[in-house]
Order: sequence, then C-alpha cells, then structure tokens
Amino acid sequence: MNEQSLTALLRQVRAGEVDIPLALEQLRLLPVEILESARLDHHRSLRTGLPEAVFGENKTAEQLIEILAALLRTPTVALATRVSPQKAEAVCSQLSGLTYHSTARLLTGNEQHIPAESGCGTVVIVTAGTSDLPVAEEARITLHTFGHPTATIHDAGVAGIHRILAHSALLQQAKVIIVAAGMEGALPSVVAGMTGAPVIGVPTSVGYGTGAGGFSALLGMLNSCSPGLAVVNIDNGFGAACMAAAINRKT
Repeated sequence: MNEQSLTALLRQVRAGEVDIPLALEQLRLLPVEILESARLDHHRSLRTGLPEAVFGENKTAEQLIEILAALLRTPTVALATRVSPQKAEAVCSQLSGLTYHSTARLLTGNEQHIPAESGCGTVVIVTAGTSDLPVAEEARITLHTFGHPTATIHDAGVAGIHRILAHSALLQQAKVIIVAAGMEGALPSVVAGMTGAPVIGVPTSVGYGTGAGGFSALLGMLNSCSPGLAVVNIDNGFGAACMAAAINRKT
C-alpha cells in the first residue's frame, strides 16, 4: 500500500463508501506479511516512497510464485528483478496478471496501481552502446513502475561524441539523468559536464579483458572530475532507478 492508496481508502471511509471492517481488512497486512520464503514489507512504500521489490536472481520459481502471488493480492505494484526467461515462464504459467520484460529481466504486475504523477520532472536514461540496454531497461521499467516519466537516449557513447552533443536540449530539461556505460565508463563524466541535473552513473559489465567485468568502468566513473556525478554498483539499473526516483519525487 502506498500513500496515494491509503489516502484514497481513508477518504472512502470518511465518505461512508467503505465500512470500517472492510478498511481494517485492507490494512491488516501492514506492516509485514510472513510467508514461508519471505517477509513482505507492505509498509515500505509509506515509509520510503518506494514499494517492496523482489530480487529474483537467486530465488527458485516456487519462491517467486509464492511472493508474487502475495504482492498481486495487494493494492500496489508488483516488481521482481533479475528473473531468467526460464523462471519467468514457470511463474507466469502459475500466476496471471504478470508481464515479463525480457531485455530487462523484470516481472511486473498490478500496473493499475502505478502511482500517478509521482515525479516532479523527467528522468532521462542514456546508454553508451546497445550492449548497455539491459541495464538501462531495468532502470526505465522500474521508474515506470514507480510512476516517474522517462525519456531515453541510446547508443551515444564517447567514440562518437557528436551523438550525445546532439541531445543537449533534452539533457538540459532533465530533472535527473541515468547514464549506463561499460568499457572505460567515460560517458557519465561527459554528460555531467553538459547539464546541471544530478547524474547517476551505472557501470556495466560490457567490455574486453581489462574491463574486468565492469570494474574499469566503475573506477573510471568514481574518479570522474565532473561535479554532480554519483555512481551505483555494476549493472545496477534498479538501484539507479531508486535513487533517481528519490531525487525526482514530489514532496
């Protein structure tokens, strides 16, 4: 349950449209629902503005089915990250109302409960190359699920600097910018030097041998001389989306 749905419920009680026992039933699972494989934090959205999300990479299909079934019963969005196609197929065969986003490896559901107009501006998501798309899509779909508008600029790495310079106007209009880049990780520094918006760099595990699975990009971003740039972990599009949502949230 998020702030908007709780406010709507309280207004319905005040107007006599919902009786107190029914309202209590909707609130009964706050703050924690104990399952066999997890303890769902239904109070998280009210505390932090971000809903409960499920890290699916190391969970079995059976565990995901139990957790997502519980989330789908609540008036909030359901989101599971890092879900393989095989697990997604098994989960979707048992649960209806879920959508699998193969590039981002995300499962989403209850999209009718996406909060309206959560953001005060647009989050622009930039990729250095096509190989960075999975991380960027993880960030974009997560932000959509959280109710934040996004715009994208793809394949605009520093090997062809004119490609990002051509989008100067959009970068100037952004409230927050997420930049996903592998190889040497130079693009976030360039973008941070083009705009006053906060920039969140996401190093990706794209690159050759000495790229070391994204560590070269990570270290390059951490050593940037451009002010206004922060960095999340390698391939962490979800974490970048959460930070962007916190910055872009209406107060």
